[in-house]
Amino acid sequence: MNHKNSFAVTRFENRNGVTSWRVDCRLHGVRIRKNFKSKEEAAAEKAVLEIKAEQDASGLRSVTTRLTNAQIREAESVYERLTTRPRSLGFYVDFALTNYREPALDKSLPDAIKAYLSIRQADDQLGQLSHRQFTSFRCELRALETVFRGKSVSELTSAQLTEFFRRGLASKKAFNNRRGLVGTFLKYCFLQDWVATNPIERVPHFRGIGHRRGSAPTLTAAQCAEIMEWTESNHHGALVPFVVLCLFAGIRPDLYEGEISKLKPRHVRLDTGVIMIEPEVSKVRMKRAITIQPNLAAWLRAYPLERFPIMPVGFRRQRLAFRKRFDLSHDILRHTFISMFVAKFRSMGEAALQAGNSESIIRKHYLDLKTKDEAEAFFAILPQAASKCSSSASKIIPLPAEGLACAANTR
Repeated sequence: MNHKNSFAVTRFENRNGVTSWRVDCRLHGVRIRKNFKSKEEAAAEKAVLEIKAEQDASGLRSVTTRLTNAQIREAESVYERLTTRPRSLGFYVDFALTNYREPALDKSLPDAIKAYLSIRQADDQLGQLSHRQFTSFRCELRALETVFRGKSVSELTSAQLTEFFRRGLASKKAFNNRRGLVGTFLKYCFLQDWVATNPIERVPHFRGIGHRRGSAPTLTAAQCAEIMEWTESNHHGALVPFVVLCLFAGIRPDLYEGEISKLKPRHVRLDTGVIMIEPEVSKVRMKRAITIQPNLAAWLRAYPLERFPIMPVGFRRQRLAFRKRFDLSHDILRHTFISMFVAKFRSMGEAALQAGNSESIIRKHYLDLKTKDEAEAFFAILPQAASKCSSSASKIIPLPAEGLACAANTR
């Protein structure tokens, strides 16, 4: 509708002979007629009515307010966002005022990560956190800093973190691991008042993933015999201590901060027939004693740790070639020991004590993987050096001096 054409100012003669100026129009179907003494007053009223008509047509209103122009525009923007919401603006404002806390300190993400990692590093040095776990924290938080470069901690949102954890088409297990690491960091930030709420609480967590893992991968007794024959014949037997401790005692084989990297010759006690895994060596920070089986005793006599270090010079390169030669996965030697132990002794409780696991883990992943006959064959694998030096491997006693010399010559 063209409102300008609907408004008119005309000259009007009153009955008393006085001339007036009349504004005549229709506004929303209502006829309006007003008389003014001068043409200027009538024109001013016509302009006011035209503006009102334009405002009504466009939804605009003319009101008196204490708000600034910027505040008015922000209020209009907020109302536009609430058009599909069931509640009023006052309700959402009240909710925000009740639940939102301003951060006491707006901490940048790099500074927050630096502060948190310094605490975790101190825990690592005190032995309260494994170095491997500390490395996981450091790598994940550095990735977080790279992706959200230039942001403060309080700017992180649940949606952004969810996409961050999914990067690289991560599996559900990897997603959960990343969520756990960053979630611990954000909990620290929350306690420091660097964030008002912890956004990790609205990030999904996948459950029931750990129950999908089946039986542990293991080697057969014949494969183990082949491996030990090759180990004796190559690198002058330098790899023997490492392999037998992982294969016949189930020591965790991580080279950097795992049990095998912390194990010392004094922990291997042939005189008492046990390997003492102290809390500072154990992955789970719990002491355990591993019974030295007769064949392991024979291997350790033939290749004494005083002469054959667990991790000799050039060990990492030699071990890598060894793993490639037999296509071995990371923990397969340890898995083989546990499965063979359960098959021979039929005791999940004892196997759990020897391996440093729970009985439920033993039942889920190691029970009934091997037969008793295969386990007997496994624990009968003996070194060639021992067969030449000792007629019996069942007694856990040190070899005499001539026996040690024979072992050294065989090497």
